[in-house]
Amino acid sequence: MKVFVTGADGLLGNHIVRELLADGYTVKALIYPGSQSRTLEGLPIERVDGDVCNVNELRQIMSDCELVIHAAASTKIWPPRAKDIWEINLNGTKNIVDIAIAQKIKRLVYVSSASSFQIGSKANPGNESQPFDGFRYKLDYIDSKYKAQEYVLQATRERGLPAVIINPTFMFGEYDTQPSSGKMIIAVYKGVLPGYSSGGKNFVYAKDVARACVNALTKGRLGECYIAGNINLSYQELFKKMAPILGVKPPSISLPNLAILLFGYLGTFMGKLLRRTPNISHATAKISCDSQYYSPEKAVSELGMPQTPIEDAIASAFNWLKTNNYC
Repeated sequence: MKVFVTGADGLLGNHIVRELLADGYTVKALIYPGSQSRTLEGLPIERVDGDVCNVNELRQIMSDCELVIHAAASTKIWPPRAKDIWEINLNGTKNIVDIAIAQKIKRLVYVSSASSFQIGSKANPGNESQPFDGFRYKLDYIDSKYKAQEYVLQATRERGLPAVIINPTFMFGEYDTQPSSGKMIIAVYKGVLPGYSSGGKNFVYAKDVARACVNALTKGRLGECYIAGNINLSYQELFKKMAPILGVKPPSISLPNLAILLFGYLGTFMGKLLRRTPNISHATAKISCDSQYYSPEKAVSELGMPQTPIEDAIASAFNWLKTNNYC
């Protein structure tokens, strides 16, 4: 069957395309106009230029596809409030959903975010039953992904949309062309991080998340969300695992939360004043101080999601970044 993949040239999208090909699917990959997409070169896929915000264009592009994995999104967090984020993340998703229903797509896999659920502790990690509490960060990226997820879920309940939702945590992996999570690896490798905050995250290999997405085309319950994660680590624990892989010493200074938050306030002020992206904003400072821990148990048990050691994910990402001259 032919699978339509949006966001195909992103960190996760690249892995999704490769996992689909490995399973014998035919892939139609949506590429935003003007994107170089060199990471997809040489793959036996059908590439089409297009924009999820152009509904008429999407209707034609999707007309010969039976399955959809919608991974396209704006992940920018500066400025924290921006109309284009909502246009892509919410309205673009509405377009995909509405066309999928009209064209009787067999299954839609929507890639949301683990931030659409309340965070937890290591002893009691967040799961798919927890309510959304991300509005406190005041970031349109987080808010728009949650609202888009709600639209997909409503469509499954009220309009018969055959959809499954995947909620990735913080991903490491190859093909990180922006780079996104690769910035953290590069910063540790170059020794530019002054220290670490008290917070932490759930970390996962992007390839494992892609496998969950592909498995969700045939597995999983319709109208259900699946947190695609792996291991919960504080930043100190992460950097201790990362440092020997990179051949460097880990950041060793524990930074007080108050100092981080003050720098975040200052970064936001200067970013607005100078109209440029700060290294740290108030929102990212708050996030860095939180323990954003989640359980991937549901995705592992119902979707057969792999749990590759995070050390392997970091090594794969680092080797790709070095090979491609990012560090």
